Parts: sequence; structure tokens; C-alpha cells
Amino acid sequence: MQGVRVRPLMNGGEGAKRGLTIDGGEAPEKRIERLIRENPVVIFSRRACCMCHVMRRLLATVGVHPTVIELEDAEAAAIVPPGSPAVFIGGDPVGGLEGLMALHLSGRLVPRLHEVGALAG
Repeated sequence: MQGVRVRPLMNGGEGAKRGLTIDGGEAPEKRIERLIRENPVVIFSRRACCMCHVMRRLLATVGVHPTVIELEDAEAAAIVPPGSPAVFIGGDPVGGLEGLMALHLSGRLVPRLHEVGALAG
């Protein structure tokens, strides 16, 4: 996982308060599990992914700034389905853009974000 770029957006969210650590001695699977566990909203994406941009914009619209982890193509193959980013909310996989949009359109996204502490109030 040498090509991983972790980009916590500092406008809010639990990950912004804590900061992220990358331990070089950690196995990639353990590192990924820890990042998912430590951050209320995480997006794993390939570099320059337009769907990731849409996901970030949707989440920002409701007041959440996710931790975005950009992976190299070889690393992404193990985590991210081909052609889409993967989002985790509260440690649970939501899927890609389609799953996030389905949560939003059903009215369950904002309550879920409140549950996991990604939104105050």
C-alpha cells in the first residue's frame, strides 16, 4: 500500500479531529480495517475518479467531509470494484455512488450520518 494518499478533509468530521496515522509495519488489510474503523465516513477511490468527486459533493451538501483515501490501481483492485469508489459509513460498506445515492434518496443517509457521529445535532 505504498501509493496510498490519505486526504482527511479538515472542514469537520471525526477524522479531522483525530488525524490519521499510517503505520508502515501494518499489513495492508489491517491498515484498511483500522482506517474504516477510526473514521465515520471513508471513501476509497482511484486517483482522479469523477464518481468520488460526486460522492464528496453530496456528502458536503449535507455537512459531512469524509476521509478520502486514494489508491493506486493495483491496490484499488482489492478494495474498490472496477470503475467505482467504495464508501463506508460507520464501518459498514455502503457500496459505490449508486449505494450512497440510494441511501440519500430513501431519506436514510442523514439519519445514518447522525448515528455514526459524522453530523452534529
